[in-house]
Amino acid sequence: MSYTIFIVEDDVKIAELLRSHMEKYGHHAIVATDFQHILQQFKSLRPHLVLMDINLPSFDGFYWCRQIRTESTCPILFLSARSGEMDQVMAIENGGDDYITKPFHYEVVMAKVRSQLRRAYGDYASVTEERIIEREGLALHPEKMELRLGGKTVDLTKKETVLAEMLLLGFGKLVGRETLLEKLWDDYAYVDDNALSVNVTRLRKKLSELGIQEALETVRGTGYRLNRCWQEEGR
Repeated sequence: MSYTIFIVEDDVKIAELLRSHMEKYGHHAIVATDFQHILQQFKSLRPHLVLMDINLPSFDGFYWCRQIRTESTCPILFLSARSGEMDQVMAIENGGDDYITKPFHYEVVMAKVRSQLRRAYGDYASVTEERIIEREGLALHPEKMELRLGGKTVDLTKKETVLAEMLLLGFGKLVGRETLLEKLWDDYAYVDDNALSVNVTRLRKKLSELGIQEALETVRGTGYRLNRCWQEEGR
């Protein structure tokens, strides 16, 4: 099976060699060109796997890995000339799945790529039943980060998915702001109060793309409620 590989490497020679090896094995490899907007490129490509250098212009690979983790759980392999233990620890703690030091053999990189792809999508992927949270025909697929109604589907970010899950689980009932903040952020004491409102606004927009209007109610100063009001609008 062919997979899309996103290569975030500012050394042109290494990036092109990586790309040619990925394509040699039948994969579709894309090399990053704008190191100011890696997340936007990722969201546009929706790759199956990312090869990420650490030393990059503007922001380092750790930063971009954290940004990608707000959108996706796809495998991320770090490639770096840094061989220190702390760099490898930071790579994993920032969301990476593996760490390969430079200089490397391209066949070793390819073997690790194949291993991660098998674990995420192939022979070793989890065979547990996919979770689906459904209320009144509105179905959330948390692992896929998708929301569906009728024949329509919208993609969600990680935080939109968590928010939708909380509201669907408490369907028709008030879900408090504190509860949502605690679920969305590990240490919400330092989170701007407006951050939750921004994510709610984004989820409303996704609901509107499904034809659902006015379902997500704001209870001022208290929380939010997902109401039963889309049977006629979405079906």
